[in-house]
Amino acid sequence: MKTNLTTRQQNQKKLTSRNTEQQDTGSGYRYALRLLAGRDYTRSAILTKMAARDVAPSDAEQVVERLQQEGWLDDRRYAERFAAAAVSSGRFFGARLRQEMSRRGFEPAVVGEVLKEVFAEHDEPTAVRLILQNRYPQFSFSRADDREKRRVVGYLQRRGFGFSAIMQALRSDDE
Repeated sequence: MKTNLTTRQQNQKKLTSRNTEQQDTGSGYRYALRLLAGRDYTRSAILTKMAARDVAPSDAEQVVERLQQEGWLDDRRYAERFAAAAVSSGRFFGARLRQEMSRRGFEPAVVGEVLKEVFAEHDEPTAVRLILQNRYPQFSFSRADDREKRRVVGYLQRRGFGFSAIMQALRSDDE
């Protein structure tokens, strides 16, 4: 029985993907470029992906530094594009946008700067009105029952809008 386990373990070693083998700086750089060709990543996300590929931490740092110097990896640019897309689509706003950006690995300083710019460009009640027009075109706060009001307000709060901005937008639409 022991020979079967040993043979099975040997066969598994033979079937090991080349992607799980330790990579050097050059192959780590090519891997990171392939990732960035598909979409943007944060510095921390690239480091995490490279660690999963068994790239040595010192090699991964060198690769990330090189990518930043060459302009392939820029957390600030990615944060600006992510925030602008999230706000314009109505997907996230306010605290929820901050939470999503932190979850994606953006540095707190970058998040603060980018959100300050985004919120200066976008008025929260106006953004709420746009989402209401797109998502709930027939909704009228004064004619809706309590259940419908809770559903719409909950939807907007899950997107990160503040309660006062929601109520301001809902009441102004009825006037």
